[in-house]
Amino acid sequence: MLTRAVAFYRDKINDKVDWRLLTFLLLFLNVKLAIKIPVILLFSLWPANFKFGFRFKDSRLPLFYPLIIIIAIVNWIIYQGYVNGNYNIVLLTGIGFWILCILTIHQVKLAIDNNTPEKVHQTITAFFIINALISLLILAVIVLKTHTINPYTYQGQYQKYFINTGDYIKGIAFDTSITNSTLCAFGVIYFLIRKNAVMLLVCMAILLFTASNFVNLALLPILLLLFAFRTDRYQKSLVVVCFVFLVVFMAKISPQNNNYTTQTLIHLFKKDKPVNTAAVPVNPMADWRITDRPDNTLTPEERKQKIATLYLDSVGKMLDSIRVRRRPDYAKNAFLADGGRIAITEPNLNGDFYQYNKETPLAMLQLVNFIKLHKTALPTAGNDDFVYAIPGKAAGFLQTIAFFRTHLGKILTGTGIGNFSSKLAYRTAGSGFAGGYPAKYAYINHDFLVNHLDLYLYFYSKQTSLHSISNSPYSVYDQLLAEYGLLGIILFIVCYIGFFIRHYQKLTYGLPILFLVLAVLLTDYWFEQLSVMVFFELLLLLNIKENETVKPILP
Repeated sequence: MLTRAVAFYRDKINDKVDWRLLTFLLLFLNVKLAIKIPVILLFSLWPANFKFGFRFKDSRLPLFYPLIIIIAIVNWIIYQGYVNGNYNIVLLTGIGFWILCILTIHQVKLAIDNNTPEKVHQTITAFFIINALISLLILAVIVLKTHTINPYTYQGQYQKYFINTGDYIKGIAFDTSITNSTLCAFGVIYFLIRKNAVMLLVCMAILLFTASNFVNLALLPILLLLFAFRTDRYQKSLVVVCFVFLVVFMAKISPQNNNYTTQTLIHLFKKDKPVNTAAVPVNPMADWRITDRPDNTLTPEERKQKIATLYLDSVGKMLDSIRVRRRPDYAKNAFLADGGRIAITEPNLNGDFYQYNKETPLAMLQLVNFIKLHKTALPTAGNDDFVYAIPGKAAGFLQTIAFFRTHLGKILTGTGIGNFSSKLAYRTAGSGFAGGYPAKYAYINHDFLVNHLDLYLYFYSKQTSLHSISNSPYSVYDQLLAEYGLLGIILFIVCYIGFFIRHYQKLTYGLPILFLVLAVLLTDYWFEQLSVMVFFELLLLLNIKENETVKPILP
């Protein structure tokens, strides 16, 4: 039996999956740098192969990576960053991230070169199966915790889940839910083109469970274009099924996400100018229940309403307690309705248990404390009267443009790595904004402090409804322009996007995935995340290899 089991593994499983590549993906995509760095070092050194093949003509890997490091070093010399010991550490850390990007795409390229396309396809399928199982397991745990079949409409536990349920579906990476949703969106396009209906629907289901409105909106036009121009009748039917999945999810499973998306889009396209509440007073407690508002914020008529409401609430509680004592334990939630029908008492959704928790989370307290320490240096977060009338992401781009208008000398190569717009800049601030960093080596550039950090603090120190992608200043485009200047943007277009797009005739699923990535790059500093871009590069390099024409050997 053992011999047969080994033979089955060798013939049916081992030969169809590249276990080295699968293990690398499962471990390296984990959100923890403490796992990423040892994994990439181990795979790079065993066996050792550092033939990256960078060339100006027919480069094996995108020249974007080494050239962007050169810009960072040039900025360090031009702006004399070497005089600040803490910034030298920032520079080395930032360059380290870019080197990790090179090592990961090199490992992906080696896996594709050393395997047949079909074996890599089977490995990718195995990855998506494992990711789906982990995502469904997380969802099952949430269902058990909430004791409801649909946690997306469950308002208990101070609305811990409810509209936020998708944020917990993090998948195998255990990163933010948008990482999982982006990977699943890749899978939807990938399996659609390859006509794998089962895996397509699995990826679409997990994508919807993550409830990422941005990724859904980015994927929809791509599916419509594929439906119109790049699919046969069978694939068109699969696209229709995906749209049905989306409609059912938005209408029945998570209807509040539909309302949230609508309100976000309305806010996104508003053209109102920022206002100052010193001129236009805003009552932050206007939407509170009248019994929760202090008396000094109420009019005389509202005070009378508050007294009457409190009296009626207290009487109702007394009557409820009397009724409960007269009933046996098993009938406490049951009552006799009209017509003699026995019904169960509905929960009071206005109660505190079904509303947002009013206690300030620990992470938000860190932001509030940081604002207090730097209040005079923060133009918006430190100004209690200021109100942004546009989304934070748009405000971030406007900050970058305004900065270069007054600093034209920096527009060519940018402000320097970690100085304006990057996850590294948030991390090195030393306050836990984007992961841990030694406090004694903390570094905050003034341009970052009064622009993007101030913007981030303004939105993320307030109620959780403002903690959305539309208000996050994170963006790869902003990072490249702000910290690497126009040269950084040009290198990205020519040496990174151009590296893949020059093979456009060979790209089937690769081309729509490329368009999706261009949209997703608006949402985070994805190169520093070391997750989504790795899988993107795997799919594009694989698509190029499987459709390339083998050149005949000339005599």
